Amino acid sequence: MPAGAITGAAGGAACGDLVRVSLALERRDGEVVIGDAGFDAAGCGAAIAAGSAAVSLLRGATLLDAALLGTAHIAEELGGLSPSKRHAAELACDAMHRALGAAARSCPPLEPSGRRSLVAMSGGVDSAVAALLVRSEGSEAVAVTLELWSDPEGDGELSCCSAQAVRGARELAHELGIPHFSIDLREEFRAGVVDGWLQAHREGLTPNPCVACNGHVRLDAMLELADRLGARTLATGHYARVGEEGLLRVATDGRKDQSYVLSALSAESLARMRFPLGAMEKTEVRELAGRAGLAVARKRDSQDLCFLAGIGQERFLERHAGLGRTPGSVRGLDGVELGEHPGRHLLTVGQRHGLGVCGPGPLYVLHTDTASNTVTVGPRERLLTDELPLRELTLLREGGRVDRVRVRAHGRLHPCRLEGSPSPGDHPGGLVRLERSMERTAPGQVACLYDGEHVVGHAKIAASR
Repeated sequence: MPAGAITGAAGGAACGDLVRVSLALERRDGEVVIGDAGFDAAGCGAAIAAGSAAVSLLRGATLLDAALLGTAHIAEELGGLSPSKRHAAELACDAMHRALGAAARSCPPLEPSGRRSLVAMSGGVDSAVAALLVRSEGSEAVAVTLELWSDPEGDGELSCCSAQAVRGARELAHELGIPHFSIDLREEFRAGVVDGWLQAHREGLTPNPCVACNGHVRLDAMLELADRLGARTLATGHYARVGEEGLLRVATDGRKDQSYVLSALSAESLARMRFPLGAMEKTEVRELAGRAGLAVARKRDSQDLCFLAGIGQERFLERHAGLGRTPGSVRGLDGVELGEHPGRHLLTVGQRHGLGVCGPGPLYVLHTDTASNTVTVGPRERLLTDELPLRELTLLREGGRVDRVRVRAHGRLHPCRLEGSPSPGDHPGGLVRLERSMERTAPGQVACLYDGEHVVGHAKIAASR
């Protein structure tokens, strides 16, 4: 093993084989080069041979050239592998790229290139087409995928940030001839997103982890990597645009618009972002992927939160927050007990189904009480409100410009005004006055504030007064 090397590992108890690849970087003629590399492996002979092949390919390669190496190169270096032994090359490739990802985060910065753009790739059709468009413009594309969560009970094929997703995105990038880096961000994701999501549920709130992830964890890490790799911009497959005054703007395809989940991006980060799909319809994106011969043209979009894939919210909360089923009272507005709920953390304001009670008409959750473990239900009209109390309000422009609010990722834009016209900056709270009544939103959810099509602020919904 080289002295002071950076190491990546793959395999272990699940398959019985383990491969670790270590590499050391140095500068040569202005390039960052892998000066030396070593490996160790345990398991079958194919795993040991694959580790050796990976090291042979790495030594002397530039960092960007090494990021083009994949499973097929390792198998070819060994003269070919039978299908039953290809798993060994995949393990060695995973270990090699984990080492490369860690090295890229700590390497001396590459020479800045005005043509180079880092592209966030999840293995889905949107990020693949974003990479195609970046390259078609004459830019040099370099891909990155984040490993954010690993759970033996989860379904890695359904998650956009599992080890399986990383491998799929890497193979897709290499199919396009694009260098690929993967970053292990599991600790940061747990601390910056999942822990807060769990705590919010303990407190009876309904948080939106995607806004926190994009605003404070995921995109920041990729922009830092862009700096290391000499990339001027970061391109993603999000449906959004950058509009006037450098503000985030809604996408052309309103059904796919993702300005809501990107609303917590700082102005500094947004200035370096590119959204190649912002002016496209989803059908156009799939057609473009199909013409390029990409299998992901028909891949379905992920729907669930990435860390819940294959597990479900109830099981996840029980395992990670100790929130098992704790039956409590379901009461009407008059305080009369109507039945029993399975656990107030499984219900949210506005919910109708799964209450286990009935009345003369449809009943909706109006309020959940953490201290007493009770849930209050009532008719839909009691959900209607003409105001939204806010907490943790951030404004990018004057509050007087706010004329619309969105409280769900793909919800409608509600005409409104922000009371008091607060100045740009951070505020402990605020109050949105709605032009027309809407159903109350669960406390903890994000309110995205707009001036026309442009995002000018965000906040969290506070408990109704």
